[in-house]
Amino acid sequence: MPNQYYLSKETAEQYIKLAKGYDGKFLIDLLKNYLPLKSKVLELGSGPGADLEILSQNYEVTGSDFSQYFLDILKKKKIKNPLILLDAITLKTSKTFDCIYSNKVLQHLTDNQLEQSIQNQLAILNKDGIICHSFWAGNDCYEMKGALHNYHTKDELENCLSPYFETLVLDFYNEMEKDDSILFIGKIHSTKCK
Repeated sequence: MPNQYYLSKETAEQYIKLAKGYDGKFLIDLLKNYLPLKSKVLELGSGPGADLEILSQNYEVTGSDFSQYFLDILKKKKIKNPLILLDAITLKTSKTFDCIYSNKVLQHLTDNQLEQSIQNQLAILNKDGIICHSFWAGNDCYEMKGALHNYHTKDELENCLSPYFETLVLDFYNEMEKDDSILFIGKIHSTKCK
C-alpha cells in the first residue's frame, strides 16, 4: 500500500533531513493576499512543523498529519497549536476552517483520491473558504520507498479544482528548479457554499 513512508521513525527522520532548509514562506506570503489575518487554517501534512510555525504568525492554525510520529515531534517541540491525526483523503473531523493549506502533501494521492479529498475539503470549509495547495509540476507518477509521487500539470489541476473553486492563483514557482512546482489558491464557488 502506498504512502506508508512517513509512518516509521526511520523514514520520517529521513524526510526531515531531506526537507531541511525548505518551507512554504513564499506560498504563505501569497496566501496572505487572499486570506484575512486571524482566519482559522487547517494544515494538511504538517510534518516537522516548518510551515505550521510560519502560518501561526498570522493565523489560528490546526496542524494535522496521518503520521503519529510527526505529531509526537510537534508535541515535543511544545507547539501550542491544536494537532490532529488526520487522513488527507477522508478528513474526518468535526471542526471547520476558513482555509485548508498543504505544501506538496496532496501529491501523495492518486487522481481519484485527490478528487475525494477536494470534495471532503468542501465539507469542512466555512462559507467563502479558501484552499492553498502546492504540487510538483509535470507528468510523472511513481512509487518510491512506499510513497506515491503524483505530479500534475496546470491543466489537470484546473480541471480537477475549478468545478469547486474559483481560481485565484494557478501558477508555476521555483522550489529546486525553474517552474518545478505549481501553486493553486482558490475560493469556494458561491454555488457550492453550504
